[in-house]
Amino acid sequence: MRFTPSYIAITVLSFLLFACHSVSEPVSAKTTSGKFREAPIKAPVTPLQYDTTSATSRAIIGQLDNYYHRQVSAGFNGSVLVANKGKVIYERYFGYGNREHKIPLFANSSCQLASVSKTFTGAAVLYLYEHKYIDLDEKVQTYIKEFPYPNITVRMLLNHRSGLPDYTHWVPNYDKELSMPITNATMMQMMVLHQPRLESKPNSKFKYCNTNFAVLAILIERVTDMNYRYFMSKYIFQPLGMSHTFVYNPASGMPAEAAISYAYNWMREPDMFADGVYGDKGIYSTPEDMYRWDQSFYQNKLLSNETIELAYGPCSFEMRGIKNYGLGWRMLCYPNGNKVIYHNGWWHGNNTSFYRFIKENMTIIVLGNKFNKGIYHQAPVIYSIVKGTSVEGGFDTED
Repeated sequence: MRFTPSYIAITVLSFLLFACHSVSEPVSAKTTSGKFREAPIKAPVTPLQYDTTSATSRAIIGQLDNYYHRQVSAGFNGSVLVANKGKVIYERYFGYGNREHKIPLFANSSCQLASVSKTFTGAAVLYLYEHKYIDLDEKVQTYIKEFPYPNITVRMLLNHRSGLPDYTHWVPNYDKELSMPITNATMMQMMVLHQPRLESKPNSKFKYCNTNFAVLAILIERVTDMNYRYFMSKYIFQPLGMSHTFVYNPASGMPAEAAISYAYNWMREPDMFADGVYGDKGIYSTPEDMYRWDQSFYQNKLLSNETIELAYGPCSFEMRGIKNYGLGWRMLCYPNGNKVIYHNGWWHGNNTSFYRFIKENMTIIVLGNKFNKGIYHQAPVIYSIVKGTSVEGGFDTED
């Protein structure tokens, strides 16, 4: 590594700013007044329910198998789970988790969720809000003292109305070792040191931005006095029975069962500077664990109905058509009042799709670990096969 003046300046600033804010893995929660001291939720982990033997389900399975036979022939490599009315009706694993060693994808193959990770970070912030540790309309500087933008609130981070520039675009201007993963703390240090210009006035418009959720991960750490990885495991993954879900740590390497990320031509996607930053991405999971995540909202295991409805509330009415964004969720809002709550993701060779039809309790989960943008077009076909009709207004295909 070359010790450039920029690197030295950031290192010095790191010591000055973060000496009193270090977090480790794990760290006990503070017990002083106002500090986080909640016990992890104690929700019973119930086995997944399946409906794969009824005549209707068998017909749907046959049609979906035919559809995915064509998708695999066209290059699809990934995992699929479809559930309807609280029961899994289709679950398949196509292709390789590790092609070099001919290891197929299977139920325990954790895949990088990419931006679907934002649904977890957003829910964690709302959990802290519900327990009165965070005020959504408070300035971010209240929780992260050195944050250099005084007029941005927590809510603006959650709904992508902060105006912050995307760190994946501006960090390369200041970091010459782009093959080496940085941390959220390093990203914040760079932000403080260089103060990249806002792209818009705070709360003036919607602009999807990874920086928002990377900063929210730091906020979670400051409020709880726990490392983000540890907090997510102890307070979300473990209580919900998500035993194959974790936050990636480049320093620790990848678990043996995790799926490798491949480019379209089966070349491995190596880590780079942004792979050490979490909150906006970095969570690995399986279709079954993601379905447990989905069902936890119906069962109020983590959040109350009031908080969930807050998350599902559209925040950017200047957006065209039926598209909108809530607090950590994309959504399609139809004139008749129906909503599709969803999030897609794209990072390296991973394309992910997570659609939730709330009124019908129907869920579509597609996790791909070989680059294939066609994944974003699968949900409408799956829906039409299961329901025998299409969704009004169509689907969104953004990551």
